[in-house]
Amino acid sequence: MMKTIILRKGKEESLRRYHPWIFSGAVHHTEGNDPLEEGDIVEVLSSDGRFLAIGHWQIGSIAVRVLTFKRQRIDQAFWRRRIAAALEVRRSIGVVGKEGNDTCRLVHGEGDNLPGLVIDIYGSTAVMQAHSVGMHVCRHELAEALREVFGEKLKAVYYKSESTLPFKAQLGQENGFLWGESSDDIAYENGLAFHIDWLKGQKTGFFIDQRDNRALVERYAHGRRVLNMFCYTGGFSVYAMRGGAELVHSVDSSAKAVELVDANVEYNFPGDNRHAAFAEDAFRYMEQMQEEYNLIILDPPAFAKHKDALHNALRGYTKLNAKAFEKIQPGGILFTFSCSQAVDKEHFRTAVFTAAAMARRKVRILHQLHQPADHPVNIYHPEGEYLKGLVLYVE
Repeated sequence: MMKTIILRKGKEESLRRYHPWIFSGAVHHTEGNDPLEEGDIVEVLSSDGRFLAIGHWQIGSIAVRVLTFKRQRIDQAFWRRRIAAALEVRRSIGVVGKEGNDTCRLVHGEGDNLPGLVIDIYGSTAVMQAHSVGMHVCRHELAEALREVFGEKLKAVYYKSESTLPFKAQLGQENGFLWGESSDDIAYENGLAFHIDWLKGQKTGFFIDQRDNRALVERYAHGRRVLNMFCYTGGFSVYAMRGGAELVHSVDSSAKAVELVDANVEYNFPGDNRHAAFAEDAFRYMEQMQEEYNLIILDPPAFAKHKDALHNALRGYTKLNAKAFEKIQPGGILFTFSCSQAVDKEHFRTAVFTAAAMARRKVRILHQLHQPADHPVNIYHPEGEYLKGLVLYVE
């Protein structure tokens, strides 16, 4: 039997606006003799007993992640409908079925009405990542729903949630295949091939959210000397190579990432000597670099995981961009990004503008960038808009 949560008086307003989170301070009490366990599916009622939502219970500031605002069974059919709906969105926007592309984000948490869940598709493998205990508990049902929706096109479902589940939940989770098995780590994006390290790589193995922005780098790369900082597996570097860059240098602090960059460049452009990769700290490299670059890409990891780290994050973005402005050639183009959800667009722009002033460079905004369409933002959950970027022309 589903357990019930009663909210405090007046705390249902955000649910009336279909926001998918219920914070712990809004909960008045729970009903039933059995204690709630993290990951339980609960029914949420207002203080006067009216039905509001059904969701996953969790410990922390967010007490419930809402699955539905309708009274319905959360069963195998429910998961299948949600996965099928997510796939239909990707088909309708041309991400699935596009020639030369077998990579996409299938489920983007709240953006696909599946809060706490991420699923990326790489060829015939689905990589699933749970960010809530509730989705972890449902992982096998979700894997079965994927099989039902994709049929024979899907060969394996890999579960990669060791580093994303709440630490205090003490689930002892290990990454591994939930169904099937695959050693084929090559996936295609816009006709380019990439080794996807879903076993040990960051996130699900590749940063799909930069697909459209990589294509924009390709447009600007012709004849330019390109520096790709925080390159990870070299997505921007490979696109710049195809765009006709004069040279491309890739920098990452991880030696493993640098190996993957070299492998990806060699796979797409065998024997091409325009590329070199360096395992080096970003700030140290930029301080000491002698090469004169006229296209620089700054795509650092999240400097702020939460609001408490915002001040230090903004200082980091300012320092990083100031060094890029100082070093880039006149007439150069700077692609600069923040993937920190805690840093909004205005904060990020202010940090970049401050950096430009510190470097005493004249700068024009060419593009304002964001995450692609297969990373949709639920209109009732603006917090889902996490990726922001600027393309700048530097005199």
